[in-house]
Amino acid sequence: MKLHELSPAPDSTREAWRVGRGIGSGNGKTSGKGHKGAKSRSGYSRKRGFEGGQMPLARRLPKRGFNNIFAKPLEIVNLRDFNVFDDGAVVDINTLLEEGILRKPGYGVKVLANGEITKKITIKANAFSESAKQKIEAAGAKAEVV
Repeated sequence: MKLHELSPAPDSTREAWRVGRGIGSGNGKTSGKGHKGAKSRSGYSRKRGFEGGQMPLARRLPKRGFNNIFAKPLEIVNLRDFNVFDDGAVVDINTLLEEGILRKPGYGVKVLANGEITKKITIKANAFSESAKQKIEAAGAKAEVV
């Protein structure tokens, strides 16, 4: 199959409707756009969220809290995910990416305490929850903040 042999599926496309071709066509004079107003003008495009001049919903609803636009969220890894490594292994972001535990490096890794750790490994991460640190040390492994 070549590019010039491609064609759309039957009945999936329509011929363009010709407007402005006389009053008898049903789409003459104003070409189906009605009289006056923004929608009748060329180049008109409605803004996202525009409600005809009424106060838009996004501005009517109360705003609460604070959203830090400079935040650098950490990727989360649970303790149960570290059991795939061998004893004595040093686990960092690159190791987690290679093993498929993380899909993207992001801004770093935080280790949470979900599950148990059974291997004696060294975990290098940007942050640890307090309970994760306790579980790691109780299992004889090491937690190092990078």
